[in-house]
Amino acid sequence: MHLSRKVVIVGFGILSLGRVGRAADFNIDPYHSSVSFRIKHVIGKVAGRFDKFSGDFSFEAGKPQSWAAVATIDAASINTNIEKRDNHLRTPDFFDIQKFPTLAFKSTSISDVQGDRAKLHGDLTMHGVTKPVVLDLEIAGEVKDPMGKGTRAGATATGHVSRLDFGIGPSSGPLAGAIGTDVEMTIEIEGVSK
Repeated sequence: MHLSRKVVIVGFGILSLGRVGRAADFNIDPYHSSVSFRIKHVIGKVAGRFDKFSGDFSFEAGKPQSWAAVATIDAASINTNIEKRDNHLRTPDFFDIQKFPTLAFKSTSISDVQGDRAKLHGDLTMHGVTKPVVLDLEIAGEVKDPMGKGTRAGATATGHVSRLDFGIGPSSGPLAGAIGTDVEMTIEIEGVSK
């Protein structure tokens, strides 16, 4: 169950590094993007995703200081393909969606740029807590949009966060021992030029 919370963070991070062309601004295409996560449960791992998110990013080739991204995730859209578990993840035991309906990410800087790879730094807000996160970014590039005017850009972002840093899920007791604290995040982002 803890898996879902961490995935959110990753999704936001990927958004900001996604272009490799002239200066441009992009809206995230939710139909061709995904925010997913994995977290340990007892001996195996559980996977999940967030189905509703939005955001945009800016990019100028050769000027990583100009790259920026913001994103919002709907906490209620957590989906691990098991309704009973998803409903539990929405309660105060975990995400507490009535009190904290969204997760948010805002980039702060880019570092370690090497070709199409870099590190994306930003602030992730989840469950009412804001923490700095660092994501590994792989930029797919920028191409003319074959389905319309303008261009499309894409990127993949991966990283890890601790659910305990955000006060999500149990920190002691039998359930805490059954659920991992490290959440693996993978974000696939495709953006459409504004």
